[in-house]
Amino acid sequence: MLLIAIISFNNVQSQFRKIDTTVKVGKAGYKIICNNKSADKNLASLKPIGFESDAREMEFYIKGRIKTVQIDDFNNDGFPDLIIFSTGGDENPMEHINIYAIASVENKSYAPIYFPDILDDAKLRDGYKGQDQFSLMEGTIFRTFPIFKPDDAADKPTGGKRVVQYKMVSEEGIFKFKAVRTYEIKQ
Repeated sequence: MLLIAIISFNNVQSQFRKIDTTVKVGKAGYKIICNNKSADKNLASLKPIGFESDAREMEFYIKGRIKTVQIDDFNNDGFPDLIIFSTGGDENPMEHINIYAIASVENKSYAPIYFPDILDDAKLRDGYKGQDQFSLMEGTIFRTFPIFKPDDAADKPTGGKRVVQYKMVSEEGIFKFKAVRTYEIKQ
């Protein structure tokens, strides 16, 4: 299965609407509902579709507003995993993308997938000021953003672009995304 999605957050000031969507691969997937009313925090509802009866609906708070919802198979086990991108939750939503990911556990249950904060990695955060674009391709997440040099204006980065490739790993029963490759594109 080849799945490519490009998610850009350059126009985050656009009107946010209620999210009520279902994303599926075959007969399995997820239904997501969120009112997206508050710029700071919203309650989201997640209902598994095509899972065994033990997988129950859950609600959780997201930071900001949901911008997009995508489905992919991040661990190549043949079961659909979910990723939710939200923006906002602070004064400058362009700089902060919140990522929520859910892994299907053989369509019997599901579990969260931790996505690392780029600001926790000194190498990756060098020159980072947001303006992320995310691409999903065959279970891999690519994050691309402009690199700002110290004297750059807020809207004119001159350091090229950095691309970070993430793969999902399972360590001691905990799912998380890990940066596996980084490269820079010069201007």
